[in-house]
Amino acid sequence: MRVNDIVQDRDEPAAESSNFIGETAITSDLESIWLTICAGLRRDLGGQIFGQWIKPIRVSVFDLDTGILELELPSEFAATWVRDRYAERLLLAWKAHHPAVSDLVFQARSGSAKIARPAPANGSDTHGALASAAESKFRLDLDPRMTFDQFIAGHSNVLALNAAQRTAAAEKPLFSPLYLQSSTGQGKTHLMHAIGHAFRAEFPSATIIYMSAERFMIEFVSAMRRNEGMEFKASLREADLLMIDDIQFIVGKNSTQEEFLHTVDSLISQGKRVVVAADRPPQALDGVDQRLLSRLSMGLVADIQSAGLELRRDILQHRLASMPHQHVSEEVVDFLARTISRNLRELEGGLNKLLAYAQLTGREISRELAEEQLSDILSACRRRITIDEIQRTVCEYYRLDRNEMSSKRRARAVARPRQVAMYLAKVMTPRSYPEIGRKFGGRDHSTVIHAVKLVEHLRGEDSEMDNDVRMLLRQLES
Repeated sequence: MRVNDIVQDRDEPAAESSNFIGETAITSDLESIWLTICAGLRRDLGGQIFGQWIKPIRVSVFDLDTGILELELPSEFAATWVRDRYAERLLLAWKAHHPAVSDLVFQARSGSAKIARPAPANGSDTHGALASAAESKFRLDLDPRMTFDQFIAGHSNVLALNAAQRTAAAEKPLFSPLYLQSSTGQGKTHLMHAIGHAFRAEFPSATIIYMSAERFMIEFVSAMRRNEGMEFKASLREADLLMIDDIQFIVGKNSTQEEFLHTVDSLISQGKRVVVAADRPPQALDGVDQRLLSRLSMGLVADIQSAGLELRRDILQHRLASMPHQHVSEEVVDFLARTISRNLRELEGGLNKLLAYAQLTGREISRELAEEQLSDILSACRRRITIDEIQRTVCEYYRLDRNEMSSKRRARAVARPRQVAMYLAKVMTPRSYPEIGRKFGGRDHSTVIHAVKLVEHLRGEDSEMDNDVRMLLRQLES
């Protein structure tokens, strides 16, 4: 049935006209539902994104037998773009309003008739012919970029990384479930995708289910409305590896918690593997059933701390290593790593924005360009560090009296820490050279400029000096 272009075939018998009336009623329902979905998407995504990508979508064909709904966009590029970024959000919205919709297909209205699908409907294209019906039902869609090889290890995430690798290994893990916990953008979703890829490599015929807690709830409610609750439960229990992201959103829903609890119990009793992720530890989940809390806590809770300066710098360097044609100076890398510290997603997003702008405009990537183009991200991330705080930290590190920052003494044991403090004041605060000079005993701005250039030079020549500065940066940023 084509929603926007329904015509009755002239060769059809007149008796079939009643089917046309039924299709017309379904068409009206789908269009009404789409208007409701659009209202919510406009609010969630904002007018600009909605107008550019969602508004041009037209509801086209709905197959009542398979539950597949086709959406049309103006071009193949637009179909691919929306598929890659909004497919799951759109499918969840359709399922919430029309449970008969089981999958979406995105197709260009003009040009190539090639269809951009959210994932292979039979689960056989990406994951091999041995993928099970259960896996196909839940549309396993792992990001090919999120593998263990692409995950940068550091002190803050090494426990979670090692635990994830053990979970995906051939030998049976020592713990289940694995509970990954971190604030937004620190890598827990990357690790879940990496587990899926590695487990698939070890067990090509295994059934892997990965979904968000929001999707789990919508799928469960939709199945109950269709009187398919038993089929839903059976599909979940077929999983050899079940991964649920953002588990904090499943709390407070009694029936959903009950089903998830039974699913976890069943899988663990069969020796299957379960991985969940959340933005807080199990004990901090609000409204969670105590039995479910006990199951989530019985395995291994692997905490991912906020990435430190060195890890943020390593992530940027790794990203740039894959793009040898792009030149970004150490100064800019260091600036981004020090300034965008809230989460790694913002860090990589900032670098991508900077690279794209430079490529499209032909401008050289510099610190000035980074400050100009990333002002919104930088202002949100930058912690207000004062010169007084810098002086106090430097004096504690070098075991000096605070008064030495303003004294006239020129002994190296005093002058060098003072110069380091001036350097840090310049790179970590928006203060000008004259303002910094006044905070160091009324020194001239030329003295501050000399100190900054000297410390920059020494960092490249003297590993001890570079280590001192890195340690001080880490202390101040934490």
